[in-house]
Amino acid sequence: MKKYILRKPQSVPHVPHQFSIDYEAELNEAQLQVVKTFQGPILVVAGAGSGKTRTLTYRVARMVESGIPPDAILLLTFTRKAAQEMLHRASALLDARCEHVAGGTFHAFANMVLRRYGRAIGVPPGFTILDQGDTEDVIHLLLERGKLNQKGRHFPKKHTIQSIFSKAVNKEWSLDQVVGHYYPAYFQEIDELVQLQRQFTAYKLQHQVMDYDDLLVYTRQLLSQHQEIRDRLSRTYQYIMVDEYQDTNTIQAQIVRLLASTHENVMAVGDEAQSIYAFRGANYRNILDFPTHFPRAQIIKLEENFRSVQPILNVTNDVIKQARESFQKHLFTRQTGGTRPVLVPSFNERQQSQFVAQRILELQDEGIPLSHIAVLFRSSFHAFDLELELNKRNIPFVKVGGIKFIEAAHIKDILAHLRVIANPLDDVSWRRMLLLIEGIGPKTASKILHQLQQEEAPFAWLAAYPRKAKYQLDLQRLGAILQQIEPLTPADQIQILRDYYTPILRNKYDQSAKREQDLEQLQIITEQFRDLETFLTEMTLEPPNRSVEKVERTDEEDDLLVLSTIHSAKGLEWHTVFVIWLTEGRFPSAYA
Repeated sequence: MKKYILRKPQSVPHVPHQFSIDYEAELNEAQLQVVKTFQGPILVVAGAGSGKTRTLTYRVARMVESGIPPDAILLLTFTRKAAQEMLHRASALLDARCEHVAGGTFHAFANMVLRRYGRAIGVPPGFTILDQGDTEDVIHLLLERGKLNQKGRHFPKKHTIQSIFSKAVNKEWSLDQVVGHYYPAYFQEIDELVQLQRQFTAYKLQHQVMDYDDLLVYTRQLLSQHQEIRDRLSRTYQYIMVDEYQDTNTIQAQIVRLLASTHENVMAVGDEAQSIYAFRGANYRNILDFPTHFPRAQIIKLEENFRSVQPILNVTNDVIKQARESFQKHLFTRQTGGTRPVLVPSFNERQQSQFVAQRILELQDEGIPLSHIAVLFRSSFHAFDLELELNKRNIPFVKVGGIKFIEAAHIKDILAHLRVIANPLDDVSWRRMLLLIEGIGPKTASKILHQLQQEEAPFAWLAAYPRKAKYQLDLQRLGAILQQIEPLTPADQIQILRDYYTPILRNKYDQSAKREQDLEQLQIITEQFRDLETFLTEMTLEPPNRSVEKVERTDEEDDLLVLSTIHSAKGLEWHTVFVIWLTEGRFPSAYA
């Protein structure tokens, strides 16, 4: 018998991975450290203008190029656009594999998780999502039922109540705490508010709808109570990156920790000095306490600024030093030159507006286009006096904000028809549709709604509406339309609804031509969606970033001064920036 001797294999020299991207040449030392570190918890303290997006983009490319499966990477951002931009840039750097990284917002991720696994906690997969306006409509309906909005009664309006409920959820405060801190004038109504909150919660469960806050609350509940699902998701997403960590709320930070339970490969990126969303429930403590929640965390600071000049950064550093608690950092730049910021005292708002308008005209005379100049403020109403002065001096401007596309009445009218197809239990959408029909008021709508809720086939019942009334034919037509469009694609549904709705629009609203253009734009948007559920979810969680409200434009279409809130201006830059109302109690708010 022939014998074989197994020999010890010769050691093979380690050959370093050959990367197609020259990371060392394209990143500074701190950025490179972030990009090369994959394992374990990492906190990246990214100062303003320090190339945070570039660093995240290169890190995605490096991870994929190193052999990490793209679908094992989860990138959580505060807008879908931010995630898409990073992944698109990473794909341009490397290849199309980067497009397969799971990227999106916390709410979009929560929506996916709940539709897939929500049954474990009693959440049906067919729920629909309420935007802020829809949520306020539900609250208004409950106020009417409870007769809490009677004239002469000092009870908060629906938008205030929505804010109270949302703050309580995001800050994890009791209603007593929220009302006492933010709305003390309504403290005597606290018992009714507590009761209303219970009714609000019960309504949403009964009608299979969720608001933005519910998406996060139920996702946390699911991950906390069901270890098998938590571990499955944690093993799926082996590498988690969270952008703008200083703007996460307590629930979002808890979701991150639950998702990382099997590996702790979390990279949080942010800057406690840039936390500006406390009014939405953001908790800057999340970033400060990251090393406490992840004791093995490595802290890397990005301090080199690529946008500004040193005189401005010196002032920034001095301001940051005043913080009672922060990560020590010193912003610097290699760019030379630049002028120091100027502090201009004014005696009153009128003088402030006159100075800003006068200086803008001077800058324009110096050759600086108006579109390279911005005026920033904390809240939109702070600019009202300035707007009058700008109009007086014929300075054209665009004000960022106004009514968002999805919040416009005519868009919500169309979407209401689609919402009842997706969820026939959505009686707020039913109510909105019914009130569009001439001759139907709130009381009649409520009676029809009550009958609709008893019917197994509400569209068919409406198409054969039996009662004699002046609106009988209109109701029957509505029912027939809903039956017709139910099996169609969103684009075909919108096309038929436009034909049905246009006469109503022309009779009900002014500026009908402009509104019809918006419906045409909505039609274009729907063409990219194959199913109604996805379309409605996307429109609610990530609506088009366009305002319906437009300032009258001049012939100089592109040369407009920009008026913007600080929140809308985050991440943007201009040649010259004015910050108005920089006074205690106004900037920041007295409640900050």
